[in-house]
Amino acid sequence: MEVFEAIFERRSVRKFTGEDVSKEDLERILEAGRWAPSAGNVQPWEVIVVRSRELKERLAEAALNQEFVAEAPVVIVVCVDLERAARTYGERGRSLYCIQDSAAAIQNMLLAAHSLGLATCWVGAFYEEEVKDILGIPEGFRPVALIPLGYPAYKPPKPSRRKLSQIVHFEKF
Repeated sequence: MEVFEAIFERRSVRKFTGEDVSKEDLERILEAGRWAPSAGNVQPWEVIVVRSRELKERLAEAALNQEFVAEAPVVIVVCVDLERAARTYGERGRSLYCIQDSAAAIQNMLLAAHSLGLATCWVGAFYEEEVKDILGIPEGFRPVALIPLGYPAYKPPKPSRRKLSQIVHFEKF
């Protein structure tokens, strides 16, 4: 799949067929995340792959009862290592760069999944402390996204987007 096709055609999917995701496809998706750019090549991300029904149900509850999280065959939980980010860039690394870096890794994974015929949804609405407790995430690490992953049960319509003329500024704001 060509990169622009993946960017323009990927959608957030909240209903999955239940068909399992192969180890090979999962590994390719994770590998795409690993190759994302990061500030100073720090690579502050840590990823937890969740297949356990019980853990997915608990994650769905922690994600404001978004049940589709539990219905996906796999949930990828992306975390950042705050200390790793701070070692190179101090507070800016801890509060900003690691979030930007993980966002790049997440987008790579979303696009890779789409190119393999899989569907995802970037979930950021969840109680961090509950997710940390459910998955045993230690101090100094922060969960930043849940990515339910599976085969789509439907294709969402194309969402609206603001026009370029509404968002692009040349030389000055």
